[in-house]
Amino acid sequence: MRLILNPGREGEQELLLPEGVTTIGRTEESSVCVLHKSLSRRHARLERESSRVVLVDQGSKNGTFVGEQRVERHELHAGQAFRCGEVWFQLVAGDPDADAGLSPLHTRTLDTRFSPAPGELSLDAPRLRVRPEPETDPTRERLQVLLAVAQLLSSPGSLDSLLERILQLVFRVLGVDRAALLLVDEPTGELVPQVARTATGEVLPERFYSQRIVDSVREHGLAALFANAQQDVRLDSSVSIRAQSIHSAMCVPLKSRDTWLGVLYVDNRSHGGLFTETDLEFLTAFANQAAVALDNARLTRRLEEEAVLRNTYLRFFPPAVVRRLHASPGTALEVVETEVTVLFADISDFTPLSSSRGPRDVVDMLNAYFPVMADVVFRHEGTLEKYIGDALMAVWGAPFSREDDADRAVRAAVDMQRELEGLNARLRARGHPELRIHVGLNSGPAAAGNIGSEHYLQYATLGDVTNVASRVCGVAKAGQVVLSEATRARLRESRWPLTTLPPTHVKGKQEALTLHRVEWDVAGG
Repeated sequence: MRLILNPGREGEQELLLPEGVTTIGRTEESSVCVLHKSLSRRHARLERESSRVVLVDQGSKNGTFVGEQRVERHELHAGQAFRCGEVWFQLVAGDPDADAGLSPLHTRTLDTRFSPAPGELSLDAPRLRVRPEPETDPTRERLQVLLAVAQLLSSPGSLDSLLERILQLVFRVLGVDRAALLLVDEPTGELVPQVARTATGEVLPERFYSQRIVDSVREHGLAALFANAQQDVRLDSSVSIRAQSIHSAMCVPLKSRDTWLGVLYVDNRSHGGLFTETDLEFLTAFANQAAVALDNARLTRRLEEEAVLRNTYLRFFPPAVVRRLHASPGTALEVVETEVTVLFADISDFTPLSSSRGPRDVVDMLNAYFPVMADVVFRHEGTLEKYIGDALMAVWGAPFSREDDADRAVRAAVDMQRELEGLNARLRARGHPELRIHVGLNSGPAAAGNIGSEHYLQYATLGDVTNVASRVCGVAKAGQVVLSEATRARLRESRWPLTTLPPTHVKGKQEALTLHRVEWDVAGG
């Protein structure tokens, strides 16, 4: 009789099932030792007497199953599979000729690490070891582990989850006490700790590692092994080595496509001599896999951030401006003092209009109105700064200025009035009342840029010029476009006649303003 471990999967293992009792569990005393968290220390036993085999559960926590039925004691038949916790076995009939090459003390083509089938890789995959261990090829075994690591690290996820996954794998494949990942901070170029853990999952302080070791690897770009750190002359003056009781340590660079990403540091505090050159080679290969995964995760995050930022840009700026912003990221949105022309457009008699309609109708009207107005602003390459209730504010001259900013703003104001004709036809068809708007413009100095946080784009124009523009809008009547003297003085062309209004006092200004009404509906305008 034979017992198959992990039947039908890569890494399947086979051994001769002897007469008498064979135990299964996680302890060294078990006949079949399987290092998997779902198994109890003494999980189950097989009692063989000739061709009769009885499976007996030994009070395991996660149970012993034949099919879907949990069993305490069950007689097995040749070909029948059973499960201890989450680990599968199968009993098969023996072949006398083949069995001659097997014994309870030897297994056929056993690997000491469990290799799940494709698609079944996880951090919880069991490590299988049948005691006593067979002679294995260490190179082949480490290659299998690296292949598994590559698959595990290639699975999608956030950068933070990837960092945690890398550390979990380090503890899983190497006998280390502590590990840390330090990544290069792109703005400063400094190495910054990202995650630091013990083998038991305890979070460590950022600077538990030897700074001398980390600096050496960073400076030379080469992996470093300190098999006996306490006696290593290279670390003779390192206070942290003694303060942290570091006996063995390794540190390897994280590089991808010649890009320096950081370092991976591991150490052991029990005694020296645990790490060898072979371990360092393995950790270096592991770090190369991790660096590629980190580089890909960073690239993915950068693309996602750019996509979000681009969508945010499109809320404020026309496509031509968005292209310029991408060509000079960051600096173009810094707060600067500049000359701008500010436009306010407001729906006339909106308060009585909204009070006579239901909230949903009002929202539907605004959702039909604002996109039309925004298209006009972008068509004339203005910045759509904000909506304020039923009002719209747009700016010309920021983030990029042109000599004809004032002319563009006036043309946009006239186009807004003209676009209402088509919009009102659509509103009438939906049973909504027609809309009329009044528009005011003002020009002058302002502070413009991203206001608030570098992680949250809120482009704004601040200064008295915006306040006056709002007051000018308040002076305009339905269907009118009114501009200040400051805007009139900046116009480069006289496309429409202007009618100068009587001196007008507005809130916040002691002196009366000189305002001009644009006669945009004059024939030929």
